Amino acid sequence: MTNRYLAPVLGWYASHARELPWRQHGASPWAILVSEVMLQQTPVARVLPAYQAWLARWPTPSCLAACPPGEAVRQWGRLGYPRRALRLHATARIITERHGGQVPAALEALVQLPGVGSYTAAAVASFAFGQRHAVLDTNVRRVLGRLVRAEELPARSTSAAEVRLAESLLPAERLAAARWSVAVMELGARPAPSARQCPVTKAVTGSAGAHCSPRSAAQAARSGKPSLRRPGRIISSGHAHSGDWLPTASRNRCRITGSPCPASALRARIPACAASLAALSAVSRPGRPPEGPARSSRSGGR
Repeated sequence: MTNRYLAPVLGWYASHARELPWRQHGASPWAILVSEVMLQQTPVARVLPAYQAWLARWPTPSCLAACPPGEAVRQWGRLGYPRRALRLHATARIITERHGGQVPAALEALVQLPGVGSYTAAAVASFAFGQRHAVLDTNVRRVLGRLVRAEELPARSTSAAEVRLAESLLPAERLAAARWSVAVMELGARPAPSARQCPVTKAVTGSAGAHCSPRSAAQAARSGKPSLRRPGRIISSGHAHSGDWLPTASRNRCRITGSPCPASALRARIPACAASLAALSAVSRPGRPPEGPARSSRSGGR
């Protein structure tokens, strides 16, 4: 699959990426592994001081392996899920004893380490060693789902179809693939202030805001049929990119970033919204036949 999102996403990342220590040039594979373990279910703001203190005390796996496990738990402090500290300590021992004190580069060896699953292994292999792997965390899955599959939210577990999609979007050059992975991850972690700033909207559709749609539109697309809900919520026509929606800022958001749609995009929906509201009113009051405009809207498949 040709990745038409590659250039705009990488361009956005070049100017919007956060300066995080594990992304700096020269960050060791051990530092990247530590960051990935700490970032499991913990926000960046809480990880930063713990990460810096951890590496100041144990800059290499062998340094950590020389200490008892209890020291790792104490150093972990209030980061949460302290079993991660014990697994990181066990990982340090395995790296020291079986891999000469160096974090292994092979994906197959990484997934054998305690507490390292398929995502963490792919992330370390990509970001520490510049390899070409699909890196699928929740943020990446959400972005790709909204961007390509018109899905509101990803399922609980990663599917084979998601892996195939992510792999199909990877650039052929391995360093570019690693940069694409971290850029999509950053895009999912940092919603733009407005949908007009979404890095792919204009490049894909030719006009800012044209690719915006409510988050709940994807749910209607999956069902394949119209859904009518009570007034004040949403009326969806079963299309991922068009339909009759109430123009409320809380519901109308960019499908990619989750940011509010531009006012111009909302105004364009108002006529269809009015017709659908009339239709909804008629449905909720069966004793009153729908009037002409509402009847036309309903019979037209909206």
